[in-house]
Parts: sequence; structure tokens; C-alpha cells
Amino acid sequence: MKILYTCLSKSWGGLEMTAMQSAEKLQDKNILVDLLCFPGSPINVEAEKRGINCVTLKAAGYFHPLKIKELNLIIKKNSYSLIHSHYSKDLWIVVPSLNYLRIEIPLLLTKHMESSIIKKDFLHRFLYKRVNYILAISNVIKQNIINTCPVPKEKVILHYNGVDLKKFDPLKANGKKTRNEFNIKDNEVVIGMLSRITYGKGYEELLKAAKKLNEEFPNLKFLLIGEASSNEKDYKESIKKLVRDLSLEEKIIFAGFRENVSDLLSSMDIFAFPSHAESFGNSLIEAMAMEKPSVATNSHGVLDIIVDGVTGYLFIKKDEKDLAKKLKLLINSPEKRIEIGKAAKEYVIKNFDVEKQTQELIGLYRKLAP
Repeated sequence: MKILYTCLSKSWGGLEMTAMQSAEKLQDKNILVDLLCFPGSPINVEAEKRGINCVTLKAAGYFHPLKIKELNLIIKKNSYSLIHSHYSKDLWIVVPSLNYLRIEIPLLLTKHMESSIIKKDFLHRFLYKRVNYILAISNVIKQNIINTCPVPKEKVILHYNGVDLKKFDPLKANGKKTRNEFNIKDNEVVIGMLSRITYGKGYEELLKAAKKLNEEFPNLKFLLIGEASSNEKDYKESIKKLVRDLSLEEKIIFAGFRENVSDLLSSMDIFAFPSHAESFGNSLIEAMAMEKPSVATNSHGVLDIIVDGVTGYLFIKKDEKDLAKKLKLLINSPEKRIEIGKAAKEYVIKNFDVEKQTQELIGLYRKLAP
């Protein structure tokens, strides 16, 4: 079996990371995978570092007749068993290519994000008719696909993102090293967040909750992991200004972009996930795999992950008072932190183990391309 993954996105986030991880895990199972990506894009650079074979195509947007011809040659040359797109815009080049070649290669699409546009016009019906199945990474995405895309609901399959439990293993991580790096004392409680610094991730709510909590608990530190994109530097500066306005300079640690995510998560006592509307929550399941109790927004894909009061606490979206209240429950009880952390780990093993998710995916591939 030889699979063509497509992700012509020029961004870098959960979508691209998940597509790359999936390709990597398939290769581990001795399935040949080529990744079609935009040359020089973040996913292209990172995939090559990880030994994933990349096929590059300079196509962005929708209408690319010359690039369709290039893709025709790629598909004919490699005799793929199946094509799996992780970026819905890719259909505008993949479907015309397959129709031109008249090759009955199965085509899958994973939808990672909601759409606010109804896509049931003639052109979208033409595109989606060629797709065998659409994979949704959460129930909110599944319902969104049914509502906005011209496909019957039986063609939409729920398939969660997975977490690598070998990589995110609390027994292998070195949280002490991270705490030493940032001069965090043993008696200080670390509340952490892992996210790109961009609007909608809930930075404002977490900082305002931090201000409230700091008045009652002097032994708190807030570890913020992530960086702003090049076009979001102004937003990052506004967040730093908010820190100064709230007089939290001694409490907030901006760690920037980091590779050693498991060590950073290990250094935390509590994980915060205040994002306003996430399709899923990759960093949330990573924290849960590290046995960290979490407080997360009660909306969208988070509802597939957190069982309120069991594997974490949910708080009202954009409500910093409720966020502070739920964080306080965990600050006050080390025993509860341990209890919820262990339950979170078990839930991840049962529902989001990347090895199980990969085997499920391979089963679908075998069904379509035996």
C-alpha cells in the first residue's frame, strides 16, 4: 500500500502537526507515504526533518490548471493506492486531477476545522462527490460537515486525533529541569498553558484569572508556552502589556516556542486550556497523557475530551471568574490534582492513543484499497 497525503497549507498549527504525525505513524507500520506540500512551508521543512518523503507543488488557493497537470504526473508515476487530504482546499486540485486521469483511487478528506460557509453549490457538489469518506476530528466538526457540506451523513466518520503515549510519558519527562531553568521553587504551584499566541486562545481570560488568584495564593507561577506568528507580533505585545497592567510581571513566564513539550508539561501542576473555540485540543490530550489535571473551556471539541469533574474541570467560555473558581479547586487540593490526573491519563489511553487511531485508519484504508 502506498498513500499520498496532501497538505498544501502554508501555516503551522494543529492541522499540519496532526497530518505529519499521522504520516509518520503510518511509515512506522511499513506503509509507504508521500506528503504533498507547498515547497518551503513549515510542514515541508518539519516533515523532511522527520524523514517523511515530501512531494512539493507550488499551489495555493483554488484555481491551478497547470499545477493539476503536475499532479497528474505525480499520481501516474507513483501508482498510489489511496489519497488522503488533510486540507479541504486541496480538493480543488486533487479532484480535477483524478477525474482527468480517470483513475478510481479512493479519496479521503480529514476536516480539522469548522466552516461558516454552506458549501452545497454545484462546484462543491462536484468536488465532494469524488470523496469516499470525510473524517471529522470531533463531534462538533462532524455535525458542521453534515450541515455545510454536500455529503450524506453516512459518509462522515468520527476519527479523533491521537497522542503519542511513548513521547508523552510522565515517567520519562524531566519537569525538574524546566522548573530549575525558570527558578520555580518546589512549593510553588505552576499553572501552564500551551498555545500559539493569537486571539481566541484565551490568554486574556487566563491573565485576568491569574490576577484574581494571585491575591489569595502568593505561591503561583504561570508558565505560558508558545509563540506568535510573524503577523501577530502586535497581539503578543498587547498580551505583555496586559501582564504589566495587571502587575503580574513576577508571576508570568513566557517560555516561547519549545521542542521539549513533555518536559514542560511535566513541570506543571495544573494545565489551563481557555481557548474560545477549538475543533479538538491536541495540547489538552498531551497534558492529560502527562497526568495533568486540566481546566478547559466548555465548548466545541473540548466536550469530546473532558468529562467534567472526572478528567478535568470545564469553565464557562470567556468567563475569567469561573476559570479562577475552577483553578482554585485544584490549587487547594493536591489530592484532587492526582486523582483527576490519573483519570485523565486513563481516558486518553482509552480514546486518544495514536497507535489505536493509526490502526483504525489503516483498517479504513484496507477497506477502500484492499
